[in-house]
Formats: sequence, C-alpha cells, structure tokens
Amino acid sequence: MTRPTDPQLEQRVQDALSDLRPFLEADGGDITLEEITAEGVVRVRLHGACRGCAMSPMTMKAGVEEAIKRVAPEIRSVEAVNMGQAV
Repeated sequence: MTRPTDPQLEQRVQDALSDLRPFLEADGGDITLEEITAEGVVRVRLHGACRGCAMSPMTMKAGVEEAIKRVAPEIRSVEAVNMGQAV
C-alpha cells in the first residue's frame, strides 16, 4: 500500500469502509483497501457477492466513493481493482 502523505488519511478511509462493511456483508460481500496513491486515488477490492454483482458500479459511485470523499475530501477518485474500472 502506498504511504499517504497525511498519516491519518489511511485511517479515515479505513473508517469509511468500516461504516459501509455491514451493508456489504448483509448482501454476502465485503471490501478491502488496497492502495492510496500519491495522486489521491483510492483502490479497493470487492469480495464475495459484491465482486460480480451488476450493482457494483452503483455501489462504488453512490456508496463507497461518496463515503470516502466525505471523510477525506482530498481523495480524487475511487477505483475497484477487481472490476477494472474507475468510478
């Protein structure tokens, strides 16, 4: 994982993911933080049912990206590494 310039940035992102995790787990999925780049891109990996779900792009945009940017406005974008697309 790339070391963030702000040492608390990673923790803020992890906290946002922790807040979302119960909703994903309820549908048989999960999410993990893979990387925070120097350019302000957060890369996450979706697991379980979330990985192949047709709603994953909407979950990424409306849920994950919004939650992360709320606690870390310096983040430019959020990408799911196993989906092969950025949101």
